[in-house]
Amino acid sequence: MIHRPELLDALELAPTVKIDVIAWRHMFGSRAPDTENTTGARWNPAGVAAIYLSLERYGAIAEGDHAVVVQPRRPRAKRSVYAVKLTLHSVLDLTGPDDLDAVGLTMADIGDDDHSACREVGAAADWLEHDGLLVPSTRSAANTLVVYPAHRAPDARFTYGKREEV
Repeated sequence: MIHRPELLDALELAPTVKIDVIAWRHMFGSRAPDTENTTGARWNPAGVAAIYLSLERYGAIAEGDHAVVVQPRRPRAKRSVYAVKLTLHSVLDLTGPDDLDAVGLTMADIGDDDHSACREVGAAADWLEHDGLLVPSTRSAANTLVVYPAHRAPDARFTYGKREEV
């Protein structure tokens, strides 16, 4: 994928933070919370591995609720949330309206069913070798943390305990 130079420049200027938090992951069935999405979603094109979490438990549940609503048939798999302790060293923080605007995104783009604008930003963040992207959620007031596992530092942490059924 070829990245637009103006997008790469904007991401280079975006705030970068270190994250040391407990985040939440919603999962269906018996899938482990460290399962990577490689087929593509809002912030990762196909072929770029990503793990989606919320900084709040209610945010992870809201994302799971949305995943259920958009299905033509209600999923029968059990729904679970996991508390994930993680440390990341280079997370692009796009939670501010000015930060979104700087990379050419709006809240409407984030909520759109067409993920191409967000995928372009995620692909560029991955290409720049950031280990995460912090973005607003359109499902709740909680922020979403997208982890790009290929770029986690050797001392990065990603541990989780038992699951809680939703």
